[in-house]
Amino acid sequence: MKIARIDIYQVDLPVRGGVYRLSGGREFTSYDATIARITTACGRIGWGESTPFGATYVAAHAAGTRAAIDLLAPALIGMDPRQHDRLWEKMQTTLRGHRDARTALDVACWDITAQAAGLPLCDMLGGRVPGRVPVISSIGGDTPEAMRAKIAAHRAQGFIGHSVKIGAAETEGGPALDAERIRACLADRQPGEWFLADANNGLTPEHALRMLALLPDGLDFVLEAPCATWRETQSLRARSTVPILLDELIQSEGDLIQAIANDSCDGVGLKVSKQGGVTPMIRQRSIAAAAGMVMSIQDTVGSEISCATILHIAQSTPRTLLRCALDPRTMVDLSVAHLDAPVTDGGVTAPATPGLGITPDMQVLGDAVASYGGRS
Repeated sequence: MKIARIDIYQVDLPVRGGVYRLSGGREFTSYDATIARITTACGRIGWGESTPFGATYVAAHAAGTRAAIDLLAPALIGMDPRQHDRLWEKMQTTLRGHRDARTALDVACWDITAQAAGLPLCDMLGGRVPGRVPVISSIGGDTPEAMRAKIAAHRAQGFIGHSVKIGAAETEGGPALDAERIRACLADRQPGEWFLADANNGLTPEHALRMLALLPDGLDFVLEAPCATWRETQSLRARSTVPILLDELIQSEGDLIQAIANDSCDGVGLKVSKQGGVTPMIRQRSIAAAAGMVMSIQDTVGSEISCATILHIAQSTPRTLLRCALDPRTMVDLSVAHLDAPVTDGGVTAPATPGLGITPDMQVLGDAVASYGGRS
């Protein structure tokens, strides 16, 4: 089996609710999605997606994703899509970094591999763990009352995990506002729910310590990605009264090993396009599991294609270490593919059909913005 053609599509995904806010004054009204279709010489088709979380989350942006694919895609023509380590090595030697660009291509190759085996992707990644995958909401920064209402709305939809954004500037209310946001979001906490207070690297240790000092004892939550540097994170880690989960600082296997060696955190947020696709996700999942770290399986943002990828990885992750998986469909107002995976009773089940289990809507995708290789 050989890769014969790669087609790239671009779609704007409007933010559900109009605007999404992060620490540092970052705001988004839409996300720029890059979607890859890989076709083999025997006619099998696989799909992958990479949708950066704006241009200030990690070192990635949508135009750069497609520019990097312009270098990576030609190098993969003629290769076997089932040889994932060899494909990853080829992309590494073709272009340093740019894990976001590798993601769409890597995921599409895994989709083909699982289809060719006649198995859902989760069964290619260690095997399906029975039961639903618990899903987590993503609540942008807002007033405490508005964030509490959004938690309630997601709870009513079946979500049992909630990621709430913090990181208010001093002029907005600073640590006092962030503490009030956390109190409000946990005010109606139900048994079995799991909460992240996610700063997206937007806090100084001083801000975080002031915020924690303003909170009452006994609030059950995890502080995610508090600081922008390893030094700040390690300083806060030594004084934090709550568990810490790292996200943006951990992108490569080396980053994860460093976090484990320095005891920098209690868990890790693994995101498909941040880590670079399925291949590095399962490598890092094994490393984290060996260290006893809890994990959330997510992506930066995305469509049903991203959602399906998340679900298959999460469905095959040991439940003792899996906290939640992100459902990015709730973050956007456009559907680009059919995915039969509703949220029910607090979770989602990965599709049982071969591959990712998605059917793209070609009318929404439109014409390819770039193509590589022979005719489809």
